[in-house]
Amino acid sequence: MKAFGAELIADKRLSALQLKVLRKIADCRTEALGGHKEQYQDCGTIRYSYNSCGDRHCPKCQSAKQALWIDDLIQSTLPVKHYHLVFTLPHHLNNVCLFDSRMYYDLLFTSVRDTLRSFGYTHYGVESGAVCVLHTWGQNLSLHPHIHCIVPAAGYTLNGEWKNIGPSGHYLYPIHQLSDAFKGRFLDSLKRNLRKQNVLEGFNHLVQKAYHTKWVVHCEPSMAGTDHVIKYLGQYTHPSGGHYKPAYNKH
Repeated sequence: MKAFGAELIADKRLSALQLKVLRKIADCRTEALGGHKEQYQDCGTIRYSYNSCGDRHCPKCQSAKQALWIDDLIQSTLPVKHYHLVFTLPHHLNNVCLFDSRMYYDLLFTSVRDTLRSFGYTHYGVESGAVCVLHTWGQNLSLHPHIHCIVPAAGYTLNGEWKNIGPSGHYLYPIHQLSDAFKGRFLDSLKRNLRKQNVLEGFNHLVQKAYHTKWVVHCEPSMAGTDHVIKYLGQYTHPSGGHYKPAYNKH
């Protein structure tokens, strides 16, 4: 903040929340937040410990939680091949997100969950699972909602039997079918919710534009190992502002 804060604020249009978080991170564990003095009885050495900001975006405050989250998830990860999928929404729907972000993100999670679940049944006849992490911003601090998923290549059949799934090729599911299914589920749900709030007319032109836009779900195997992807996602859950939400895991 001291070195580049002024330049960043001048160059980017940061929201009030972003500015608040930026200042809290800059003040974390400094005299600005106060602290306490410790003195050793034997040698008389004095040490000052400054208070933490406690913000969920702060790398200093969240590093320990990140390590625990990563370790816990690695320990509970199934010993099977995993795929890394990313579900992204078109940027011209951002105004809808800004209007009601809670509704928007809930629909995003639900659409991802239902899409993956339906494809597990239709393509392999199994109830699979996923770990899903919401990331709301891009590297340039622009609004860019997308969900990262770790999907195991295994699941339970309707008879309750364990079954390994996945083709020998690059994708777990046909990527174009997956993209179209996700697009249809999300936009149909979005229209229903906007209609309930009596605001569909104001956003309908954006929704219709999204219908005519090509959506692409990014999908690839976890080539570097599942541990690598989990550590990558850990940067989003702690401290970079993403939200962790387990999705229909069944063990």
